[in-house]
Amino acid sequence: MLGWTLMFLVIAIIAGVLGFGGIAGMAAGIAKIIFFIFIVLLVISLVVSAIRGKAPKA
Repeated sequence: MLGWTLMFLVIAIIAGVLGFGGIAGMAAGIAKIIFFIFIVLLVISLVVSAIRGKAPKA
């Protein structure tokens, strides 16, 4: 999921440099949404792992 975020961020940067503002804004928005979903899932995973008493896998 974090890889998708980086991919959309790169697309946004390239589109911005080439002058495609709409595509750049859309790709940046998608990257932001996916990043926040990643953060929420990470926190949920850490909380569940802490409740179970297991150390998180590296």
